[in-house]
Amino acid sequence: MTTDQSATGGSQSASQDGTTAEPPASGGSAETPPPSAATDAAADTGTDADGGGTPDGKKSDSTGKSATAGTAASGARTAASGDDAALDADPGTTGSTGTTGKATVGEGGTAGPGDQSAPASKTTPGTSTSSEAAALGAGTGDDQGSTGETAGGTGKDATSKDPTSKDDTSKDAPSKDAGESGKEKAGEGAPGDGKPDPWAAFGPAPVPVPTWYGRLGRRLGRFAIHEWTLAALGSLALAVLMTWPTLRYPRHTLPQDYWDPSLQAWQMAWSGHILKTDPAQLWHANTFFPERWSFAFSDTLLGYAPAGMIGTGPEHALLRYNIMFVLAHALATFGAYVLARQLGASRIGSAVAGVSYTYAPWLLAQAGHLHVISNGGIPLALAMLARGHGWSLRHGYRPERRNPGWVYAGWLVAAWQLSLGFGIGLPFAYVLAGTVVVAAVIWYAKRIFWRVKRPFGQRLLTADLIGGLIFAGVGILLAIPYFTVTQLHPHAERSIADIAVFSPPATGFVTAPGESRVWGELHEGARAILPWHPEMTLLPGFVLYALAAGGLFFSIWTARQRLLLLLGVLVTMVLAMGTEFFGGTFTYVPLFDHLPGWNGIRTPGRLMLWTTLLLGLLAAGAVSAFAERVREISAARIPSWPSPWLRLATLVPLVLVVAEGTNTTPQPVVPPQPAAMREVDGPMLVLPSSQGHDQPVMLWSTSRFQQVVNGGSGFVPRQLDDVRRVTMAFPDQTSVDYLRTLGVQNVLILRDLVVGTPWEISIDAPVDGLGITREEIGSVVVFRL
Repeated sequence: MTTDQSATGGSQSASQDGTTAEPPASGGSAETPPPSAATDAAADTGTDADGGGTPDGKKSDSTGKSATAGTAASGARTAASGDDAALDADPGTTGSTGTTGKATVGEGGTAGPGDQSAPASKTTPGTSTSSEAAALGAGTGDDQGSTGETAGGTGKDATSKDPTSKDDTSKDAPSKDAGESGKEKAGEGAPGDGKPDPWAAFGPAPVPVPTWYGRLGRRLGRFAIHEWTLAALGSLALAVLMTWPTLRYPRHTLPQDYWDPSLQAWQMAWSGHILKTDPAQLWHANTFFPERWSFAFSDTLLGYAPAGMIGTGPEHALLRYNIMFVLAHALATFGAYVLARQLGASRIGSAVAGVSYTYAPWLLAQAGHLHVISNGGIPLALAMLARGHGWSLRHGYRPERRNPGWVYAGWLVAAWQLSLGFGIGLPFAYVLAGTVVVAAVIWYAKRIFWRVKRPFGQRLLTADLIGGLIFAGVGILLAIPYFTVTQLHPHAERSIADIAVFSPPATGFVTAPGESRVWGELHEGARAILPWHPEMTLLPGFVLYALAAGGLFFSIWTARQRLLLLLGVLVTMVLAMGTEFFGGTFTYVPLFDHLPGWNGIRTPGRLMLWTTLLLGLLAAGAVSAFAERVREISAARIPSWPSPWLRLATLVPLVLVVAEGTNTTPQPVVPPQPAAMREVDGPMLVLPSSQGHDQPVMLWSTSRFQQVVNGGSGFVPRQLDDVRRVTMAFPDQTSVDYLRTLGVQNVLILRDLVVGTPWEISIDAPVDGLGITREEIGSVVVFRL
């Protein structure tokens, strides 16, 4: 009898299951076997799964005729004890788990798969074996049969080989009664009697119904170990480490110097403040009084305005700047990593691309320019757009992977990157526009000339149109103030001669800035011959050069893709040279003359950002190919003992790139805010005034944002230049009258900074007859006009 039949309580023969019955034992018939054969048959067929009989006791004794009522009663008592013992047994135990232990595989006659010739246990006449006693207990077959197989896979084989099972069981009424009696004594209720089934503990556990907080916890757990989460956290940790000690004293120091960083700290503070109080005055900042549109005198970092809404005063401005400085590095690493992964590189290859893009030695010279460091939106937007269009460099276009949501996200990130400044954002906008045009031309060319028709989708087209319009709209709205400034200040426009001053020679591509820990001192002589080395030391890293060169010959990219990446590297390097490449006649000058806004880019060397990104992708191809080869070698070796060392070798390129990107960037202490800047109202002029002096003054004004004449930017307005010239003799009647015409009410002279300036003498000069008063607040002399 099979366990499936046992579970339903039926009493069908093994032959009805499709098995072939064995011939009767010699010396007996199928109807009435000899006593010894009956005993053996009982041991074979009466024990099902764990030594029990069928659920209702119909086959408690397979011999039927040889078992007496007394023996059945004794077997029932034994089965009862066997059932109790089975409750404490291991559910994984095979053989007679519900009996006293005699009828085990190989001893109790229950043969396992592959051991069908195991001898049955022998008993003396008139005595019941433990298997028979358990069979009379009749309780184990129900639950064990419900699983579809007997325990250990033995009950089915034993039943199917016993030709007497059907007749003997059907005729053995006393055995049936005895089995039911034994079942009652064992404490097992009949079906439907409401008593719990002790064998239910050995069944499969019910599927738990997850609670809402359980589902939330699992979802958060999956998010915490997702590749993008780990990549983001790794990028952040590396940024903190590589920029240290930026966050050691974030309220008092600034990386590189405190001139341009002070200006940019003020920019974030101003945008956050004015958007909360009077958004209509965003472009008319409190500095450069009484100039209009003064916020557009430099790249604005407007995309960081939400951060500027938190906190007030110079200390909060410094803290905000330092935090954004670190986060900008983290975003650049993460963005380049995601782009390389989307294009088809491996994890380790993508890590090399991300680190080399962020910590290239040439970028160390730009540590004081947050708008240059904040470039992570470029690769991140490209990765999102590629993902949304189902495209990768390695696998090409895959329509089934299209996702309009990623397209929207990519365009929004691109617009945010553009809002940080046109110095980096304008070339990105032209690259993005060129990519769209080239992709569209190739798409329609394949459809028209090659008859290649691939789906694109209405939703994807709509996402591109809406996202592109948002990106273009943001660009136009941001460009209007800058065009207005060029109209009001024509001298602010740059000429090709201005570009030539900052154009680096070819030697700049192998020269590192002084902030490089590895190459800084070694390249001191090479920097000395550069006209303006802060913008001309453009080394992306010798390790990156080597990995990219290897990627030309050994890579996951195809030969055509490698050549295209190499072409991109060469083109961007030529453009980064500005007018140094044959005067830029056929390279930079046409862009300067014909592309709107390109003449606002003062330093062509910053185009090295694109060279670094393309070199990183070439390097990622080489490292990814090496990592794949390592996996193949490790899988082919038995045992794979070299695997840990080979896998460790894949980390060497990453370690070398990180080491070459280490720096010795200084962290100077910012001059503290004078108390007078918190007390005196504007409009005011702070003396001495110059580009270097005015940028800290802008930072000091973040407590009250009173109007100040001072200001620092990419150009000097003519009016500010006149103020600096006229006030050289302050306080005198000419300067006082001129300042009054501008609307200036207070003049502050900083005693700590007047040494060596004309105000060193005039600061204490008498003011009688000028109609002004003088008072001192701390180390500041305040003249009230």
